[in-house]
Amino acid sequence: MIIAVDGPAAAGKGTLTRRLAGHYGLRCLDTGSLYRSVAATLIAAGSDPQDTAAAVAAAETVDPRRFAASELRAPGTGHAASIIAAEPDVRAALLIFQRAFAARPPGAVLDGRDIGTVVCPDADVKLFVTASVGARAERRWLELREADPGAQLEDVRADLERRDARDASRDTAPMRAAADAHLLDTTEMDIDTAFREAVAIIDAARG
Repeated sequence: MIIAVDGPAAAGKGTLTRRLAGHYGLRCLDTGSLYRSVAATLIAAGSDPQDTAAAVAAAETVDPRRFAASELRAPGTGHAASIIAAEPDVRAALLIFQRAFAARPPGAVLDGRDIGTVVCPDADVKLFVTASVGARAERRWLELREADPGAQLEDVRADLERRDARDASRDTAPMRAAADAHLLDTTEMDIDTAFREAVAIIDAARG
């Protein structure tokens, strides 16, 4: 079984994906970690995120396990990853990795921006997880404050709005809900409620 979980940053996709994978006995993949890993590789090498050749080379040998979660979640890494994700050649290189991961038994839950539309258009169930930008900004701000007490909520919100615009307007694989995706708005939900709603959607879709 393949479950596609798409949506904007800080909507709760990552935590939801991990819990769904455990619930259904599937493997899970945060595809955003692949792009952040490419970004972290370029940053560590002092390369420009807009250097397409360097980004493609990093994508072809991507290994998110090389970096600590804190490195992949750093604001600078997320910003660079959003730029890199707009590069068609980078997306093509990572598409091979993602599809191979999804195809291995017993299946997987994949979290990203284009899983249901591009990576796994034939996924058994597709969710589009979203939330208001205000709710998402506050969630991300609370996460960042643990490592950076000086993080400002308004800066986090502005960064999310820029990333949303880039993700939705890029020419290659823009972020959008698949026509057959089930919408899950988590603005007023905690993770337990969102998980129960997602399980109900998935079980109903599977009959």
